[in-house]
Amino acid sequence: MTRPTRTPKRFAQKHGAGAPLSPALRDIVVHKADGGRLSCAVAFKIAIAHHLSPIEVGRAADLLELRLVKCQLGLFGYGPGKNVLTPVRSVPEPLKKAIFQGITDGRLPCKRAWEIAKAHDLHKFKIAAACNALDVKIGPCQLGAF
Repeated sequence: MTRPTRTPKRFAQKHGAGAPLSPALRDIVVHKADGGRLSCAVAFKIAIAHHLSPIEVGRAADLLELRLVKCQLGLFGYGPGKNVLTPVRSVPEPLKKAIFQGITDGRLPCKRAWEIAKAHDLHKFKIAAACNALDVKIGPCQLGAF
């Protein structure tokens, strides 16, 4: 039995041909990447340490054809069949209110989800699970993954 071939990564395409990438940022991101992957947490550490926006680091990862993994909201990058979110049956009213108030253009921005997690002293996974229960989509990603 042959394994299906994987479609080549084309993350850089969304930024257009010849999109610039500073050599310094390229070197930093390549150094921190692991096997063609860059975790969300590491991307944010790079952004903080080098006074960059998360979207700049995500763009660099795209231009280097690195796969972003281990979303801190638990939305992607944990391998096939590995849903790390624990389903919730109900969402407390204050949390529900915060989520619905944070919606912009029909979605809860990732950055706002993080702010809600901090304000309610909850793990980010819990916010994503609550959004799933409320049928609220999260996006855009602070790194530009979605």
